[in-house]
Amino acid sequence: MTRLTTLNFDNPVGQAFWILRVIFTVAPILSGLDKFFNVMVNWTDYLAPWIPNLIHVSPQTFMYGAGTIEICAGILVGLWPQYFAYVLTLWLWGIIVNLLSVAGNYDIALRDFGLSMGALSLARLAHAHELERRGQLETAPVVAEAERELVRGRS
Repeated sequence: MTRLTTLNFDNPVGQAFWILRVIFTVAPILSGLDKFFNVMVNWTDYLAPWIPNLIHVSPQTFMYGAGTIEICAGILVGLWPQYFAYVLTLWLWGIIVNLLSVAGNYDIALRDFGLSMGALSLARLAHAHELERRGQLETAPVVAEAERELVRGRS
């Protein structure tokens, strides 16, 4: 009998945890690096003017700061997803506020909301992973189809 667990990659729960962990480590690092080089896109085009004006910096300087934060967030999610996936979720919500305050970016805001739900899901799976790792959470068994049919037949 297979057990659903985040501790290994041979079941759907483990696969979901590790896929999300890798994606939410790599994507923020790449996105953060691109804030310095603007290869994928000119990031300042998506920045609401009121945000850099609020802290009295140029839009590109703001993007350098955002890039640094994203690189750090990606690294920290890779190391401690049970904490920093929540931070990444909040960061994405901040990006959504920015995007909603600039007309024409609603589709990207919706995409980032989906990403934030993925980051939140990673945070929840990472919490379970930590509990499993410490032996504080018992993994759930996967019942084979034949066993389920047997149980149904007895009812």
